[in-house]
Amino acid sequence: ATKAVTIQVKGARDKDGALAAARTIANSPLVKTAFFGQDPNWGRIMAALGRSDCFFHPDRVSIAFDDVPIVVEGTGLGPEAERKSAQVMQQDAFILTIDLHDGSGSGEIQTCDFSKEYIEINADYRS
Repeated sequence: ATKAVTIQVKGARDKDGALAAARTIANSPLVKTAFFGQDPNWGRIMAALGRSDCFFHPDRVSIAFDDVPIVVEGTGLGPEAERKSAQVMQQDAFILTIDLHDGSGSGEIQTCDFSKEYIEINADYRS
């Protein structure tokens, strides 16, 4: 791993939903590879969120990398926000915050990226 990422989900209906959402995002291989590539691909984050057991309204979701918003109320903020978010992702550690704007539940999960070396190591042996 090359990056430590804290995933914070807030504004969920309850804590269990927030933790389910954070865990699903944290465990998504596509999100983890986007972290490695410093690609603030919020579509991958939304897709992982949609696979979680957390109820949410897509048009209420806001996403930020550290304090840089990239999605507000379900709408991407465009190339400049993506550029600034990618700069945040160059750090060894950052916070991804997802606000569902649907309640007071919150949860946090720690994760990391998937690097090329991780894939090579795990592709080269049989478990």
